[in-house]
Amino acid sequence: MPQAAAQRILVEDRQIKVSSPDKELFPGEGITKADLIGHYRTVAAAMLPHLAGRPLTLRRYPEGIGQEGFFQKHAEHLPGWVRTVTLAKSAGGTAEYVLCEDEATLVYLAAHGTIELHIRPVTVASIDHPDRLVVDIDPPDGVPVQVLRTIARRARELFLELGLPPFLQSTGGRGFHVVAPLDRSQDHRFVRDLAGDLAAHLARSAPDALTVQQRIDKRGHRVFLDVNRNGRGQTFVAPYSLRARPGAGVATPLDWNELGRATPDGHTIASMRRRLARKRDPWADLDACAVPAGEARERLDALIGPRLAARSAAARRRR
Repeated sequence: MPQAAAQRILVEDRQIKVSSPDKELFPGEGITKADLIGHYRTVAAAMLPHLAGRPLTLRRYPEGIGQEGFFQKHAEHLPGWVRTVTLAKSAGGTAEYVLCEDEATLVYLAAHGTIELHIRPVTVASIDHPDRLVVDIDPPDGVPVQVLRTIARRARELFLELGLPPFLQSTGGRGFHVVAPLDRSQDHRFVRDLAGDLAAHLARSAPDALTVQQRIDKRGHRVFLDVNRNGRGQTFVAPYSLRARPGAGVATPLDWNELGRATPDGHTIASMRRRLARKRDPWADLDACAVPAGEARERLDALIGPRLAARSAAARRRR
């Protein structure tokens, strides 16, 4: 079937060209590029505060998820009005990264096949000092959702015990994120170590169900508590991002009282429109709850006891 002619849509004060708006991006599901753009226009008001100031990694599928896509970290071939930032690369040198702080940029990225947006746990205003601590509850295939809910609740309890305000997100994929806002008083290494020791403590409490083992072949059927997203230059899926998976789930901030009915991929383009029409973003006040990571470290060391705290401190010194 021939594709519809390119269109131009006005977003804020920008004319954005949309080629092949009726191209199906999710084979067999009837979700087109126009639907993708419509989703990001629907969620823009809730989503943009979570993107502001954060270098993006884009997951693009210009031909839809039935064809091979790619991750794009560096800004290339963008119009001059799309904001970018120059940052150092881990391998040396610098590169340009995309920032998305307005609806026009969000629509432009979607019009060019960006299905997923991933954000760093830092902003460019304080690039070496995270303002998010992220634990990704990442299950292997076949783990019942009731198990994932129980793990999320255990993580919440530990966060609260450490003085970390816990915020919940269904990832739109296989698991959940538990996220705490931080006051930027510590660097990447400190936050990564704190997240790792926090996850290890959770795993010790249920060693048959949970693991922090990096190697997939060593995890067995256990759920992986992934804290790698706290590392320098690492990312996690942005709130309200569509996912490039069959079913087209949406990463969705949740209230904790929703967890008993929630599934990782339970929200879609259709349900998100209804949700935002009736419900305020559960993460709207996240930054107002920011706390020092140093105080959580002290509480965690007291909780795990002198022997484990000393072992953890020695391991940090060796890194």
